[in-house]
Amino acid sequence: MVSTYLRTPALVAALAIVLGALVGTASAFGPLYALAGLLVVLAGVALLVSIEAGLITVLATATIIPFGTLPFKAIITPNFLELALAALSVVWVLRILARSDAYDLRVSRLGLPIIGFLGLTFFSLILGARGLPDSLTLHNYAKFVLGVLLFFSMINGVLSRDQARLIIRALLLSGGMAALIALVLVALPDETALNLLVSLGRIGYPTEGRVLRYIEDGPGTGLERAIGLSVDPNSFAGMLALISAFGLALLFARRPLLHRGILGGVVSILILALLLTFSRGALLGIIAAAIYLATLRYHKLWWVMLIAGGLGGGLLVALGLADDIIQRLFAGIQLEDQAQQMRLAEYQNAVAIIVRYPIFGIGFGQAPDIDLTAGVSSIYLAIAQRMGLVGLAGFVGLLATWFTITLRASHSMDSERADWLLGTQAGLVAALVVGIADHYFFNIEFGHMVALFWGMAGLGMAIIALPDEGQASRRHVTRGRWYAAEE
Repeated sequence: MVSTYLRTPALVAALAIVLGALVGTASAFGPLYALAGLLVVLAGVALLVSIEAGLITVLATATIIPFGTLPFKAIITPNFLELALAALSVVWVLRILARSDAYDLRVSRLGLPIIGFLGLTFFSLILGARGLPDSLTLHNYAKFVLGVLLFFSMINGVLSRDQARLIIRALLLSGGMAALIALVLVALPDETALNLLVSLGRIGYPTEGRVLRYIEDGPGTGLERAIGLSVDPNSFAGMLALISAFGLALLFARRPLLHRGILGGVVSILILALLLTFSRGALLGIIAAAIYLATLRYHKLWWVMLIAGGLGGGLLVALGLADDIIQRLFAGIQLEDQAQQMRLAEYQNAVAIIVRYPIFGIGFGQAPDIDLTAGVSSIYLAIAQRMGLVGLAGFVGLLATWFTITLRASHSMDSERADWLLGTQAGLVAALVVGIADHYFFNIEFGHMVALFWGMAGLGMAIIALPDEGQASRRHVTRGRWYAAEE
């Protein structure tokens, strides 16, 4: 049976094409890229036949190698994450169409409001560009939309507890791997780390300029910041804060998904890498998430925070980093350093834009007035600047509704799901606090950050829709529209 299948003309032709592509890649780029191409092909095949594989691919790509692109030039070169997100959406939609008797379209109570929010973003895009956005802005906007749509992929892909466990483990381990890569790069000599990062130039990574990042002074005299493969230390720190907060909740869960020792190691690596980004916003984000968890459920976390703070402070003193971190924190609070002064100027500029364009903002392109500059390091000011106060109200309303739904649902579900749900809440708390001083979770150029934010929100809604232990999944229909049970 198998041998007959292997001799089918279609399969033989497909294998010949793949083999030819690998040989060509090896000849043009080298054996390393041929191996990478083979892994990409295998991941693509897995993604197209399994929603779980698709979700894992998306999460691993978004956390570990978010800016990787196809190794050839095109008018618009899609990156790996775009391809994975698009393929994932296609797979679960086709599954519903092909097996409508077995699978329902899950929208959730936030589904239509999120689609409405996307409609507002599209309106701002067209309005700001006067009907003709350029190709680069359109491409970046498409990445943004695909990131938001991960919300729907989560609620339609995570349908059982086993799937939820698999996806949660994948997110934690992928984040831990990204953090470990960052720690290795920081530990390596600067020249070696630089050469490794520059070697990724064939797949879209920068090969010149500020490839390695330092605190103000530059190489040799400045303090190197952890960036992993995320190019920017602040966006990397925001990602680490979101996943660290999620992992911290699961570490104190009654039934942890991994051995507590392994989970503790992963969370420790995540937080250590976060500290070495020297991002004050991310540090405040993980502290806020820890306080949220300790207040709501894990009261022992107060003692853990005190002990961890003492041990962490001692470690930083031993490594000689304590003075640098303390000085950087106080300089930031007092608005004395260059970064904070630039942020203050951005805030003033953003307020001026919002005053002039208060309703729908300026869109996702350049500022329409020569005396103003688009872009600000705050997710809230960025939304108000790009989409006006209407967009900001929509975003705040969405998140307020999400927290209302998840907090109410957590009181009526079993402890395992309640712990998972609390983890998603902590992750978004961290992200929203980070968003006070950073804009990456709403930046169309950082689609992986958008995907992680809305993917976490979607995972929370998927957890609510899971049946209690021993119960069958519930299905509801209203006027022909299927949606997941949430209470």
